Amino acid sequence: MTNLRAGLIGLGMMGRHHARVLRSLDGVDLVGVADPAGDPHGVAGGLGVLPDIESLIALGIDYCVVATPTAYHEELGLALAAAGVHALIEKPLAKDAVGSAKLTEAFEQAGLVGAVGHIERFNPALQSLRSRLAAGELGEIYQIITRRQGPFPARIADVGVVKDLGTHDIDLTAWVVGSPYASVSARTAYKSGREHEDLVAVTGQLADGTVTSHLVNWLSPMKERVTIVTGDRGAYIADTLHADLTFHANGSIPTAWSDLAQFRGVSEGDVVRYAISKPEPLRTEHEVFRDAVLGKDTEVVTMRQGLATVAVAEAVLASAREGRTIAVDVDGR
Repeated sequence: MTNLRAGLIGLGMMGRHHARVLRSLDGVDLVGVADPAGDPHGVAGGLGVLPDIESLIALGIDYCVVATPTAYHEELGLALAAAGVHALIEKPLAKDAVGSAKLTEAFEQAGLVGAVGHIERFNPALQSLRSRLAAGELGEIYQIITRRQGPFPARIADVGVVKDLGTHDIDLTAWVVGSPYASVSARTAYKSGREHEDLVAVTGQLADGTVTSHLVNWLSPMKERVTIVTGDRGAYIADTLHADLTFHANGSIPTAWSDLAQFRGVSEGDVVRYAISKPEPLRTEHEVFRDAVLGKDTEVVTMRQGLATVAVAEAVLASAREGRTIAVDVDGR
C-alpha cells in the first residue's frame, strides 16, 4: 500500500511537534510544510518551506495538519475542503461558532475526514478514566471538576484563556461522560493587560444532570492539569501532566472517632493508583486520524464536536459578559 502523503501548515510551537510525529508515523510521508513566517524551529528538514496553503495542496497531499493561529483556521480549512483534502485542525476549530459551522458543513458535504486537535482526549489517564466510567465502575456520576492553571504562554496572540485552554476542559468533560452541556455560568478577569481574558471560573451542568466546575487561568506560577470525577462509589483523579489516574473509593468501614465522623457524608476507603500504558498523546492522535483517513473505524474528534466546544466557549464568554447563566443547545454528535 502506498503511504499517505501528508502536509503541515504552521511551523510554530505546536507545528514543530506535529512535524516530528508525522515523520515517525508508519504509513505516512510528510511531503510538504508551509508557513508564511518561515521555519523558526528548523523543522522543515530537507523540505522547502512553502508560502501558503495553495502551494501545499499543489503537492498532491492526501491530508493536512493545520497548526496555525486560530484566526486562520477557517480560511485554510475551507481551502482544503474545496480541494478534497482531509484535515486535522488544531483546537479550537475556528475563532467562533459561525466559522466552525462553515468548516463542519464543508467537510461533511465533501465526505472528507475533518478532525480537531483536542489532544487531551488522547491522554492515557483520561482514556483510562473514560473506559472505566463507561463500564459503570464509578456508579452514578455526580460532578466533574477541572483545574487548568499555569503561567502565560507567549505563543498565544489571538484568543483568551477560554478558547485556548478552556476548550480542552469543555471537550474532555462532555467526552468522558458522553453528555453535552446544557448551561454555563462564568466569571472572567483581565489582569495581564491584554484584550483577552486570562482567568475564568465556570460552573456548568450537562444534559444528563452532571454538575461541572472549571478553573482556568494563565496567572498561576505553578502548572496544574487535573480532572476529578465524583460519583456514588468514590472519585477518580486524573493528573494529565503526568498521565496518572487515581481512584479514591468510598469506604465501608465506619469511622470510630466521633469528632471526625460528623464531618463526613461518605467515609474514606482504599486509594488505588493505576498502572497504565502511557503512549504520547500527540502520536496517538495522529495514529487515530491516519486510520480514519484510511477508512478504518476510529474515534477522531469530529468537527461537529469541535463546533459544539466552540459554542460552549462562546456561551461561557457571554455569561461572564452579561452576568447570567446561559443555556446551551448544541449538537456535538
